[in-house]
Amino acid sequence: MLEREVTAPPARRGDVQAQCSGVAPSTGGSAPRGPGSVRGQLARRRERAGWMFIAPNLGAVLVFLVFPLAFSLYLSFHSWDLFSPPRFVGVTNYRRLFGSDPLFLIALRNTAVFTVLTLVPTVAIGLAVASALHRELRGIGLFRTIAFLPLVASTVAMAVVWRFIFTTDDGLLNLLLGWFGIDPVPWLTDPNWALVSLSIVTVWKSVPFATVILLAALQGVPEPLYEAAKIDGAGAIRRFWSVTVPLIRGPLSFVFVITVINSVQAFDQAYALTGSGGGPETGTYLLGIMLFQHAFGFYEVGYAAALAWVIFAILLVLTVVQLRFARRAEVEL
Repeated sequence: MLEREVTAPPARRGDVQAQCSGVAPSTGGSAPRGPGSVRGQLARRRERAGWMFIAPNLGAVLVFLVFPLAFSLYLSFHSWDLFSPPRFVGVTNYRRLFGSDPLFLIALRNTAVFTVLTLVPTVAIGLAVASALHRELRGIGLFRTIAFLPLVASTVAMAVVWRFIFTTDDGLLNLLLGWFGIDPVPWLTDPNWALVSLSIVTVWKSVPFATVILLAALQGVPEPLYEAAKIDGAGAIRRFWSVTVPLIRGPLSFVFVITVINSVQAFDQAYALTGSGGGPETGTYLLGIMLFQHAFGFYEVGYAAALAWVIFAILLVLTVVQLRFARRAEVEL
């Protein structure tokens, strides 16, 4: 029986060279992917999924924050009355604001006084209320709820209620003062008293927020520190200034910043309490009222945009200064 000789096909030149060099010959197909490439694909997929998740929020930030900021900065260098096309005027709006508008200085002064009248009582009362609510007593939850109610109330609605309370002739506050033999106070008809009345309403509205922040900070202070201070003979006031205040300095600084920002931007309570004119006379003529008048009363949108950026610059400087003071105090501790 004859055996057939099977001859192998001639080897290719490339395979021979690969065998001689110790490298496996090419099979003509694609090389298998390693684990590194698979991990890279998964990372890219996760990155794409992350961008898809944040795309709606990013779009909202661009449309409702970045674009209005850029457009207001653009308008601050133009003259625009909402009807005709904007006309470029350069820095004329800023020059007019600082050089030839006396109402700007009045609004700046009133806003500064209003901020001081609001800031100090808000922080002091908020800290006192937070300390009083930081106790383990029966029914303390009810008192906390009552203290936080003004935080959820409408500012305009509460300002209207306070307007009836501040009525000179038959207002509730003057009736109470009359029982003690005190003459009626012109809360909303005298320029000086009107700003004080506005400050009272704002403090009443701002104290609950400050109380929430400071109460949370007080609950984070370790109790053994108070016990150690008691052992060292420190009294209640000494423990407050030496233990409590240094440990809540961060939240306290936050309350300072937020209260200043809200005071400088105040508008709705002033509008509801004394009207859009900032009266009586210019007693409650704040920067927010001035901005509203020029934008929607006089249709000087470019001038109002310049005023808005000046308010932003003032708030930025005050915030940076406050944060630097707070950090310096933390370093000293």
